[in-house]
Amino acid sequence: THRADNNRDSESEESEEEYPPDRNMVWIFSRRFQLSVPKLASRRRVVKELLCNLLRASQRLFSNNFFPVLEPVIGVGSAWEGWNHQKEEDVVYSMFVPMKAPRGHAFCLEPDTTGETPQTGMRVRVELVCTCTGEEPDQNMLCFLHHREDELKTEQEASLLHTLCTGPYLDVEKIAVWFRTFVIAAWPAVPQSLHYSMKVLPSRRSCKLKLGETSGRSFFVDMIFGVQEGNSDIFVSSQPAEAQLPPCTTWLESCAVAEAKFFRHVARQAPHPSCHLKCLRLCARLLEGSGCSIYALKTTVMHLLTLIPPSEWQQRYLMLRVDDVMCYLRCCLEEKRLEHFFFGNEDMPEEICLPPAFQGAQPLNLFQHLAQDPAAQTRAMHELNQR
Repeated sequence: THRADNNRDSESEESEEEYPPDRNMVWIFSRRFQLSVPKLASRRRVVKELLCNLLRASQRLFSNNFFPVLEPVIGVGSAWEGWNHQKEEDVVYSMFVPMKAPRGHAFCLEPDTTGETPQTGMRVRVELVCTCTGEEPDQNMLCFLHHREDELKTEQEASLLHTLCTGPYLDVEKIAVWFRTFVIAAWPAVPQSLHYSMKVLPSRRSCKLKLGETSGRSFFVDMIFGVQEGNSDIFVSSQPAEAQLPPCTTWLESCAVAEAKFFRHVARQAPHPSCHLKCLRLCARLLEGSGCSIYALKTTVMHLLTLIPPSEWQQRYLMLRVDDVMCYLRCCLEEKRLEHFFFGNEDMPEEICLPPAFQGAQPLNLFQHLAQDPAAQTRAMHELNQR
């Protein structure tokens, strides 16, 4: 499996060089925007191995405690999807760290009705669960519900409610401090410490690392905490997309894992070599400095990947697909409407699992703010027409 993953990485990263640089329009256009793909594959492997080693360390350290159980990490964002357009030194390798409730606890998601954030906010209520009955009673722990408080204090570690919660709710900022402390303590024991220097960067809602290589180069890792919504590919995330930080007990709904899964699905369906990732990078370069967000661009391309047959994403159609993306985006700006890819989308691949609320929802308009602000729409149209 590891060898197969390596082959997929090398295929997706080296496909840029498969055609000789004849001075056709594609080559000139690519060179103009310095479209050299960063060699991300080797660093992705380093990051994934590092997180796997940290996960094993957490299982040893926290086996007798009642901290969140850390599940296998999931790479999300453009660096993992294969279309990052930034300079190599600016790339951030974002990793989702899914968390499950520890023994004797349960996580219950509740809508956050404070209304302090434009994203869908949720709170993670932590509830105590009886462990002295059931099919397999845990003989090695006292039940938080049915043992005396003085006995619990002297015989057992504190419950999650008394460590990483504010009131009954999981506290994002407390989790970030706990995880950063763990990473610093565990770092000398992981094999990567022999080859990389590590610095923990300030962050209130995630764990950001700067890893330094012996060559003097460095790269960044951002570990984002998440709680899964049922058995779906949707999570509530510690990391806000907006600059404004929500309250410490507010988690924001995220489709990042579903997006990463969608791009893996496309990679299996698309012809080899496919131009869809190069198309995304090119368009992202074109839109740099404009008011159009990278997420709006990504949403546009995801829609087109379900509308245009896979055979039409061959390398020789690159400029046609770039034109399609820019035209689609322009039409959406004119109509002040760009539908969220994961809400009420009938073209969703079956393998992507969404909560029932997503499947039956009315499409969410990502350009609703432009409908409410004509001046902003005019600026966005002007900036796009300059590209």
